[in-house]
Amino acid sequence: MADVFVSYARSDEPQAKRIAEALRAEGYQAWRDDELPAHRAYADVIEERLRSAKAVVVLWSAEAAKSQWVRAEADAARSAGTLVQANLDGTIPPMPFNQIQCADLKDWNGKDDASGWHKLLASVEALAGPHETETSLPRASLQRVSVCVLPFANMSGDAEQEYFSDGISEDITTDLSKVSALEVIARNTAFQFKGESLDVCDVAKKLGVTHVLEGSVRKAANRVRITAQLIDGLSGGHVWADRYDRDLTDIFAIQDEISKAIVDALKIKLLPQEKKAIQTRGTSNVEAYNVYLMARQLWISGFYGDIRNIEAIARIARQAVTLDPNYADAWALMALAQAELRFWLGLDHDALPAAERALELNPDLPEALCVKARYLESEGRDGEAVRQVERALSLNPDSWEVNREAARLMYREGRTVDSIPFFEKAMSLMSSDFHSGGMLIACYTHAGDLEARQRVATPTLQRAEAALAKDPTNGAALAAGVAALLILGEKDRARGWIDRAVMIDSENVSMFYNIGCAYIILADDVDGALDMFEKFFERVRGTTLFKHLRSDPDLDRLREHPRFKKMLAAAEARVRVEDPTATAAT
Repeated sequence: MADVFVSYARSDEPQAKRIAEALRAEGYQAWRDDELPAHRAYADVIEERLRSAKAVVVLWSAEAAKSQWVRAEADAARSAGTLVQANLDGTIPPMPFNQIQCADLKDWNGKDDASGWHKLLASVEALAGPHETETSLPRASLQRVSVCVLPFANMSGDAEQEYFSDGISEDITTDLSKVSALEVIARNTAFQFKGESLDVCDVAKKLGVTHVLEGSVRKAANRVRITAQLIDGLSGGHVWADRYDRDLTDIFAIQDEISKAIVDALKIKLLPQEKKAIQTRGTSNVEAYNVYLMARQLWISGFYGDIRNIEAIARIARQAVTLDPNYADAWALMALAQAELRFWLGLDHDALPAAERALELNPDLPEALCVKARYLESEGRDGEAVRQVERALSLNPDSWEVNREAARLMYREGRTVDSIPFFEKAMSLMSSDFHSGGMLIACYTHAGDLEARQRVATPTLQRAEAALAKDPTNGAALAAGVAALLILGEKDRARGWIDRAVMIDSENVSMFYNIGCAYIILADDVDGALDMFEKFFERVRGTTLFKHLRSDPDLDRLREHPRFKKMLAAAEARVRVEDPTATAAT
């Protein structure tokens, strides 16, 4: 992995190239996005490079300050303590980066005697260590210890118990990520190997990690058996292995013991705050934890717009907080589900009490802040909504929910291009997220980036197919798959998926909306789009969708069509009676 990650706006590429070459000349392995491999998703590679870099050099300019990509990368580096800033044109970096020292490279001509270059190089050296010389140790011997936690196999003999083994894998990943001396591969990157027969050394080589953790979970009645083994990625030998056969009530102690054993085996010293962070759990109630994992698995399964599924999530999360009223994560999950029911589906659910309870228990819970942002946006307080989401991103830039909400908020504000890095990040964080892929297809279409649109269509279709393999009635997956199939030239198959979707999920308003958009922007079929929007307008209740209608560029060709205007006016009149807070869509 590279020592230095270089972040920049596309218009600043010549300067970025010169700076990266100068860093290489100093002996550093400098990486910028001209080296993206053709076979991997953009966001996945960016995520891994950011995590592995010892220093992240952010090149600020007027264009970079406006770029959500650059700001997101700078924020990730700031959180990791690897940020180095340089200014290319005198532009003051945006908040909060304007509070951090910045090397002046305005008019820098590449000479190594410039004061701004010396300042940047000194910061890089402080973070990444002295550059290589003939007497330096080989770079491999300086490699940072890194781990990939593969999804633990479900050995319970019941596929429905998979939520539990996945939850254990995620929690161990989260625990190890709290150790500053340890690089941990993102959950989604690890979960791409789920269910595969693996050569651990091949996995380590592909991901560039030193170690791989694999294991299994067997849960039956009130007993749990967990096996885990830490494997050297180069030799394939076992560094550590153990088996835990305990009562289910010991599950938290087992997780703590596994994390501590890995740290000890790797000879890493925990800081006091890191030890405390690993031992901190959202609940001490095992039954509440089990129920929460069940709701969480449903939440990430991708049944967007499916009332029954979202109501089930809210109901199961409520059971978790009944078992433990102080379980902040469960309150936040309940609020997220209730917000979907209220704002997208127009049902009489108030998510604000659950979100406020979550924040009362944990004021820094980013997912609950996203729910508050939804309410602020619905009241026309868009600036405050944006600030809530920005705070949520600063608290956890790797939260799938937060990145998804940031992307959707920007899209509804008409900032289609700005939403792209957050949809990309959301897709990289959750292997089941086909919805963000569908949104990226729309974003890249309107940005005119047909190559990126083609790139994202394949994983979107694969994820939709995986969701449908689990449940053939998933209308949201069918809708996302339709868009991907049209991009990939499979028009007959797309038509079949549309017929199937209309037949099996006739109350999913988001599905009709998304298929209508696919008809107009990908198939150039106005009549087909209008047929879908007729079904959408007959069922729509949520007020957020009307704001989405106003800003969505997918609908630009339909706005002046008499049939569309008539359907829209009728739906608006009905929704205003049902919900006086709804606003006009045009």
